[in-house]
Amino acid sequence: MKNSYLLRDKRTVFLQGMKDGIPIGLGYLAVSFSLGIAAKNAGLTPFQAFLSSLLCNASAGEYAAFTTIAAKATYVELAVITLIANARYLLMSCAMSQRMNPNMPFYHRLLMAYDITDELFGIAIVRPGYLHPFYTYGAVAVALPCWSIGTAIGAIAGNLLPARLVSALSVALYGMFLAVFIPPAKKDKVIGALVVICFAASFCAAHLPGVSVLSEGTRTILLTLIIAGAAALLFPRTEKGEEGTK
Repeated sequence: MKNSYLLRDKRTVFLQGMKDGIPIGLGYLAVSFSLGIAAKNAGLTPFQAFLSSLLCNASAGEYAAFTTIAAKATYVELAVITLIANARYLLMSCAMSQRMNPNMPFYHRLLMAYDITDELFGIAIVRPGYLHPFYTYGAVAVALPCWSIGTAIGAIAGNLLPARLVSALSVALYGMFLAVFIPPAKKDKVIGALVVICFAASFCAAHLPGVSVLSEGTRTILLTLIIAGAAALLFPRTEKGEEGTK
């Protein structure tokens, strides 16, 4: 059967995605709270904040959008700044497309592309073999509602919480993201070295004249293209095993 790999253990793979999505969802619930405060400051209602996060699961993109709305910018300016802030997801989409079974139906690709975030991309891309759409669906089924609900709660709470507590919640997700790439880095020296290089390059790019004036999203794209391209040329890898092909 052409698409038999999708029929194998769909429920099992979906539940695996949900399990891996729980810590991401909890992190999203905490971090999106501060995003909801930004939405309220921009004049959005709790429902509008909820809907914004449901349709655009992207912290940097939403922060940029809410800031633009608060500044009463035009729709064109809003679209451009959101595109720039979220442009790095284009690279993640390209990387995921290389890991998909050629027989995967187009609608699965569209649904998987709907919610690509740093964390969801991280847990999906480290799995061996072809990416299974139901694994992504399981993770998204937990993470996306938590992100949206957290934003709505933040919009309701407004500025009631102390600024220090809001700041602490804002960095919670980064600690969780460390758990995504540290295990592979410990197993593979090349990945470990690339992680160190990425940290150093990101720090330098944020402070060097000329480069530092670029937006964070643009710097991320440039560094990703340069470092990932060099790594692919110097340390090519072959795929081993195909998830769900039997």
